[in-house]
Amino acid sequence: MSRGFVKEDDLELAGTDVPERPISELPNYVTPDGLKQLKATEESLLNERELLAPQKEDQTAVQRLAMVDRDLRYIQVRLEQAILVEIPKNQTPSNVVFGTTVTVEDDEGEQHHFQIVGEDEADIALNTVSFASPLAKALIGHKVGDSVRWKRPAGDLNLEIIHITY
Repeated sequence: MSRGFVKEDDLELAGTDVPERPISELPNYVTPDGLKQLKATEESLLNERELLAPQKEDQTAVQRLAMVDRDLRYIQVRLEQAILVEIPKNQTPSNVVFGTTVTVEDDEGEQHHFQIVGEDEADIALNTVSFASPLAKALIGHKVGDSVRWKRPAGDLNLEIIHITY
């Protein structure tokens, strides 16, 4: 495109129009830890926003501020929609439900531990999986001794539930 057809304002605003983060249509169930994480993220974003806002001349700061504002809108909606699910203390669950940690054994005899949590707090590196994930859907409602089939793109995997805790 010829330079004659580009407005100066277009160049200044390049990179500040970031797409919104999609909001899940599922209920926003959260554990107490998940609610703390959302609040901590909101606080962190508010602090970052405060630092970036005065830097109107720095295009990198302006671009980062646009992303912070977008993420802040997302987190605030998720906090408004949060449905806190209290995790019972000193109680042994009879079956897999939201908030439980499940120990399973796969076909090769390897044990794995997963906690069923909300969408925003799921992190496979921490062995937390969303209640909406195929793994959680396969496990929820079952009890110790049950075998479940986890349907995955890499092939189905049979899991035996060994232990359930809160």
